[in-house]
Amino acid sequence: MSMTELKTRIAAELETPDTVPAPLTDATPAELAEAIALFLDNKRGREIKIINMNGKTDICDYMVLATGTSNTHVNTLGGEVEYEMGRRGIDPLHTEGRDGNTWMVLDYAHIMVHVFTRETREFYNLDKLYGDN
Repeated sequence: MSMTELKTRIAAELETPDTVPAPLTDATPAELAEAIALFLDNKRGREIKIINMNGKTDICDYMVLATGTSNTHVNTLGGEVEYEMGRRGIDPLHTEGRDGNTWMVLDYAHIMVHVFTRETREFYNLDKLYGDN
């Protein structure tokens, strides 16, 4: 499936939440990262960035970063990713930062999802540490 087809399919599924979405269990890490970015965007995540981690670390293949406007929004964004991925047959291996923290991490083996408040994202600056800059 092309990235455009994936985006179109997920956008249609998000518009009709009563339907059972197609599983993502056979998706590539790149497709999963893109799907996660779409889920974050659907809940108004800001500054969403996908970083290809090949050659930078062995921890994961892709890192998805997003900013929430408050601690509550950070929790909502992380919860949305977990909910939508779960609906598609993929559960995180581990999560950290629930309960109103300024940083939430979801570990999907090949994909690490980091959702921060603006201040926390600026402080840790993973964009610069792992980005293409």
